Amino acid sequence: MMQEKLTGFILKAIRNNWKTTAFADYGGKSYKYSEVAGHIIYLHTRFEVLGINPGDKIALLGKNSSHWAISYLAVISYGAVVVPVLPDFRPNDVHHIVNHSDSKLLLAADNIYDQLDAEKMHKLLGIFSLNDFSVLAGGKDSSPEDKAEVVEDMYQEKYPYGVQSDNLNLPDIPNDRLAVISYTSGTTGFTKGVMLQHNSLAANIVYANNNMPLNPGDAIVSFLPLAHAYGCAFEFLWPFTLGCHITFLTKTPSPQLILKAFKEIRPRLILSVPLIMEKIYKKQILPVIEKPAMKAMLRTPLLKSLVHKKIKQKLTDSFGGNFHEVVIGGAPLNSEVEVFLKKIGFPYSVGYGMTECGPLISYANRHNTRIGSAGKIVDTLEVRIDSPDQYREVGEIMVRGENVMTGYFRNEEATSSALDEEGWLHTGDLGLLDRDNYIYIKGRSKSMILGPSGQNIYPEEIEARLNNKAFIQESLVIEKNGVLEALVYPDYESTDKTGLDERELKVQLENYRKDINSKMPAFMNIAKMKIVPEEFAKTPKKSIKRFLYTMDI
Repeated sequence: MMQEKLTGFILKAIRNNWKTTAFADYGGKSYKYSEVAGHIIYLHTRFEVLGINPGDKIALLGKNSSHWAISYLAVISYGAVVVPVLPDFRPNDVHHIVNHSDSKLLLAADNIYDQLDAEKMHKLLGIFSLNDFSVLAGGKDSSPEDKAEVVEDMYQEKYPYGVQSDNLNLPDIPNDRLAVISYTSGTTGFTKGVMLQHNSLAANIVYANNNMPLNPGDAIVSFLPLAHAYGCAFEFLWPFTLGCHITFLTKTPSPQLILKAFKEIRPRLILSVPLIMEKIYKKQILPVIEKPAMKAMLRTPLLKSLVHKKIKQKLTDSFGGNFHEVVIGGAPLNSEVEVFLKKIGFPYSVGYGMTECGPLISYANRHNTRIGSAGKIVDTLEVRIDSPDQYREVGEIMVRGENVMTGYFRNEEATSSALDEEGWLHTGDLGLLDRDNYIYIKGRSKSMILGPSGQNIYPEEIEARLNNKAFIQESLVIEKNGVLEALVYPDYESTDKTGLDERELKVQLENYRKDINSKMPAFMNIAKMKIVPEEFAKTPKKSIKRFLYTMDI
């Protein structure tokens, strides 16, 4: 276990930065560290009056915002367990996660709450608004509104002159206590809630403090989903404990909005997913360097140096021009883009992780990146490649140590599959090591697909829906050119019986695609349906050999 404690980091950050700004909603209200403290203590009081005990689960549902961040801090510093839910999940998936996690309280953005059915979340004691912390609905016992006066009286009794830096205290929560249950999937039958202890979050913070370039007062833009471990740890939780000023993009973050915010806020550290960098390269850089005149200039050493310098400056300016480095993670970076960034000397770094490690597994800063590598294993973990020669023969990447989850909530089968008896987490990623413990990812041994913003996509969820449809015998969902494509082997016996020809079958499949997309998060939407003429190749256990279909077909 780590010596440092998460609540200690939070308390120290608030006391040391009492009068400075902690959070701001882009184009909206800002909050000083002192105001964040007041909200935390007030929420603690509400939890207590409502009968929430340490260890109870509290679900959190909404887009990135100051109130989301405040609620997260309030839950984990109370000793309760936060259950972050992606706002992209459909209402039925939200109901399922809230129920499966045994959540006793839900804090939800008003516009998302309007789509939910409170009666389907039968274990809740109440639902609070993330917009203003008002009561949206009562629970199974009584309405929280009935206890509002009790909350006020208790708060005034404990803090008659308000919360001050010298009277602020937070519970001393041991690192072996559960802090987060992070759901990587919401569909019934595929539910996987990653259980992370306080220790895992503390380990990520300690590593970041020692190895990543950020200082108190630095500006950060939070646009990656806070319900996802990557954005939560490094755009919010760690910067907050340092005393940074974090601006949340409260709307769906399009590349245009993100770059606009970067230019205005000029953040000191930028977290990015490959999609953004690849789009900039494809749309802004590639058209320039492929012009005949530019190609000629790039063949001349002196002119080539000047061109690269100019491109680097333009790219740097587009990210605000004030950052130490751009950390790229969440999904593999296109090799052509990485080689170009290295060539022009752009200050980028690479990280690799997964929710099950809260999330960090490896990282290398801008001065130590190695082409094709996902960074160096962090010092809070040990790594092993499951192959006869981990430096030359590809095998599954396995890690164990401070960051690793304790398992999947109420899912022993998935837990025993991921964590072996010696404590090694089987990542499902295939790779190699070099002698300096840099990781080189070569593929996946499991079916999970990483979405463009680092979301975990389990194709079996989509396939299960497809396979229940008429005229489909089996299906396989793959990633191709950055989008999801469904390969379908038709039930020809059914099509023959009904007289369905190929054109009519394609129309039916397109209708299925639209129907399934309407019931799944946007990042799991199928872009294309493709009919395959033969049954899929299978293992002796009748599992489809997925790896055969990830290549061009």
